[in-house]
Amino acid sequence: QVQLVESGGGLVQAGGSLTLSCAAVGARIVTAAVVAWYRQAPGNERELVASVTRDGRPDSADSVNGRFTISYDVAQNAMLLQIDSLKPEDTAVYYCNALWSAQHNFWGQGTQVTVSS
Repeated sequence: QVQLVESGGGLVQAGGSLTLSCAAVGARIVTAAVVAWYRQAPGNERELVASVTRDGRPDSADSVNGRFTISYDVAQNAMLLQIDSLKPEDTAVYYCNALWSAQHNFWGQGTQVTVSS
């Protein structure tokens, strides 16, 4: 069983930056077929904001306009999400996800990001 442990959320002023971390326990994160970050704001569905495949193809949602960057921290066995130029509408609970197969698909517990105007 794999555990994903998130950290780095908090209260940030609009225009600032934040880096979220998702550390994997029980497997090497770089071996996952896809790793991704999602977010869910109150009353909204969970939405995909950024992902990267095992062969290194990153992608991000059009809605974040290139402000989100997903990467690996191999030394910490973690994946990161850097968020720049934060906006109040970025306020949400952020979840990491790592997929090895349909039977091995794991989620982090979520970390709250609150952006004040």
